[in-house]
Amino acid sequence: QVHVVESGGGLVQAGGSLRLSCAASERTFSSYVVGWFRQAPGKERELVASRSWSGASTYYADSVKGRFTISRDNAKNTMYLQMNSLKPEDTAVYYCSAKMGGSYYSSRGYRYWGQGTHGTVSS
Repeated sequence: QVHVVESGGGLVQAGGSLRLSCAASERTFSSYVVGWFRQAPGKERELVASRSWSGASTYYADSVKGRFTISRDNAKNTMYLQMNSLKPEDTAVYYCSAKMGGSYYSSRGYRYWGQGTHGTVSS
């Protein structure tokens, strides 16, 4: 059982940046595919970025390409989402998640979820 906890959300003006962190309880976290999802009010949850267990492959939703960067520090059992050039439409609750196996570019199969952290971008 992997427990993950997000932090780093907040309020920022359009064009600003936020860095989200996700700390995992399991030292084998490095073996998991990890992803960041978000859910905006009235919308379905969507996968915005993910990274393979090796870190060699990443996926980004078209809406965030070139602005968001997913990274992980396996020594710290932590992953990050650096969000730059933020837009009001990026406002959402952001969740980190992990799965053992499966494709890094697929939103399916994620089993371990955090409680979410709010990111609000004002215009």
